[in-house]
Amino acid sequence: MGARCSKLGLCWWPSNLKSSVPHSSDLERESEQVLLPSFREYGLDQLRAATSGFSVDSIVSEHGEKAPNVVYKGRLEDGRWIAVKRFNKSAWPDTRQFLDEARSVGELRSERLTNLIGCCCEGSERLLVTEFMPHETLSKHLFHWENQPMKWAMRLRVAFYLAQALDYCSSKGRALYHDLNAYRVLFDQDGNPRLSCFGLMKNSRDGKSYSTNLAFTPPEYLRTGRVTPESLIYSFGTLLLDLLSGKHIPPSHALDLIRGKNFLMLMDSCLEGHFSNDEGTELVRLASRCLQYEPRERPNARSLVIALTSLQKETEVPSHVLMGIPHESASSTPTSVLTPLGEACLRLDLTAIHEILETVAYKDDEGVANELSFQMWTSQIQETLNSKKSGDSAFRAKDFTTAIDCYTQFIDGGTMISPTVFARRCLCYLMIDMPQEALGDAMQAQVISPDWPAAFYLQAAALFKLGMDNDAKETLKDGSLLDAKRKRN
Repeated sequence: MGARCSKLGLCWWPSNLKSSVPHSSDLERESEQVLLPSFREYGLDQLRAATSGFSVDSIVSEHGEKAPNVVYKGRLEDGRWIAVKRFNKSAWPDTRQFLDEARSVGELRSERLTNLIGCCCEGSERLLVTEFMPHETLSKHLFHWENQPMKWAMRLRVAFYLAQALDYCSSKGRALYHDLNAYRVLFDQDGNPRLSCFGLMKNSRDGKSYSTNLAFTPPEYLRTGRVTPESLIYSFGTLLLDLLSGKHIPPSHALDLIRGKNFLMLMDSCLEGHFSNDEGTELVRLASRCLQYEPRERPNARSLVIALTSLQKETEVPSHVLMGIPHESASSTPTSVLTPLGEACLRLDLTAIHEILETVAYKDDEGVANELSFQMWTSQIQETLNSKKSGDSAFRAKDFTTAIDCYTQFIDGGTMISPTVFARRCLCYLMIDMPQEALGDAMQAQVISPDWPAAFYLQAAALFKLGMDNDAKETLKDGSLLDAKRKRN
């Protein structure tokens, strides 16, 4: 392949364009079919509840942001998963400016964006609410992959979808974007790449428009400190280099390689044999065009869409298949709104489960028969009760190994039965990474109390931990049905 890639042609753009190129209006029509709520203002209490009190365990900093920005995963009362970005108090001192800017970005609706569905502005709090993207960032899949490198066809699709996103935003008067990079591209439930809407917010004190790494900063920004649509195209060029190489190569070094016709040194070795000479050459040409020193010599967003259209491969293959990630249909997830415990088990938030079990205490043991004869009120029963008491103290102190030992003594005593003890020991096992034992305890709790939703939820948590996701989801459904039945009664 190296010999075939040794020359650059004179033409910058592909000549074999398809007859029909998707435009921003096509994306709008597609997006109308997606049921997204209208942009709205949320109350701080709503978002606090959705994120388990802005719990540390809910932080997903990779959701289109780099440190020190904080983004939380949350779930609204209607069951919708969201991402919540919480700004530093000094980021938006002007309340009106924040609301106006959020509403403006919130008017955009495209399948190529992580759409902004709301905001919150209470006191010193400034929060943005977007769709949640479950499959992480381009940075993760391109630079830090675990199972397989990103396929060539998927890299071309990422570039194409991203160009469509920029074209759509430009057509809506939002041609400026701040710090476009591999962290800003996220993957939705279908494995499709989307551009984070956070970069569309402007005039924030949340940080500079570009990262501190000057090697990747558009040259005109270094001169003037201003972001322009042409600056965005330069950043798109750096993303094309990322996709080509699987590494973060400084543009100056990449351009030197291109001028010296050392294309192979640019290409990801994992891609060898998986793309043609023409495809590789065209993408290299497009990247070098985007990285021109003079802004006026760079293509616009519409030109990027045109240039990338003819390069699309395996268009009939879904993105999640190309990405090698599991795909969840809408029917595979619980349809009922889960209780806080059910939600915590769904996302395997062990800290939240602990807090809930501690708060509920032994309320759900009421009605469980613990018949003891007069003869049993001996030192043995006192010993058993003391074991339970010690277990509870260790559970509160998060000394899970001690709690397991004490609860085991209580259970082995055989004089009393308690589904809550099994539930608590189940969580302790999960905390020390013993999911099989946890599953056994959750099932035993169900035997004692067949209509107790918590027993099903905890089984689901253990099944998720064991990698048995389909079984876990079915068990969650069973728990949510029992919860609904309790409410009706």
